[in-house]
Amino acid sequence: MPNFVNLPTFTGDGDLQVVVETPRGSRAKFAYDPKLKAFVLRKSLLAGLTYPHDWGFAPSTAADDGDPIDIMVVHDATTFPGVVIVCRPIGVLQIEQRSKGKSERNDRLFAVPLRSHAAQALSDVRDLSRPMLLELEKFFIATDELEDKKLNILGWEGPQAALQAVEEAAKAFKKD
Repeated sequence: MPNFVNLPTFTGDGDLQVVVETPRGSRAKFAYDPKLKAFVLRKSLLAGLTYPHDWGFAPSTAADDGDPIDIMVVHDATTFPGVVIVCRPIGVLQIEQRSKGKSERNDRLFAVPLRSHAAQALSDVRDLSRPMLLELEKFFIATDELEDKKLNILGWEGPQAALQAVEEAAKAFKKD
């Protein structure tokens, strides 16, 4: 199995690559472990809570928390861990996370697959309905409910902010 963390962030055409860790509909959160070169169970979600879309990361990136930058891929299909989806960034949910007296940014990016017919028209995450945006915010808060984490939602930004976050995280990865 390849080391998914070291795959290129962008394709030769400049499109974003996303490695799926947790597929849409899963009640378990999976994470890629680069030392094991395998996907491992990170945690189970609260009863009744499932991932609304595929969850993964942009390879060859390092976010503020040291992990690859997190991305939710908005589309209507379910995939599986290890699938690489070529995407277009559409926005970012800015989050400040507090844990054990320490505060850090842990933003969640959003993207759509280039090959998704259903999500093709979605160019900015803020074009989703207000109730949908609130559901996504509450989903992320609920996923950390059983852990010693407190999330503070800072707000939503569009595709430019998402692309900039990925580019900065790619630069941070190269420095390490």
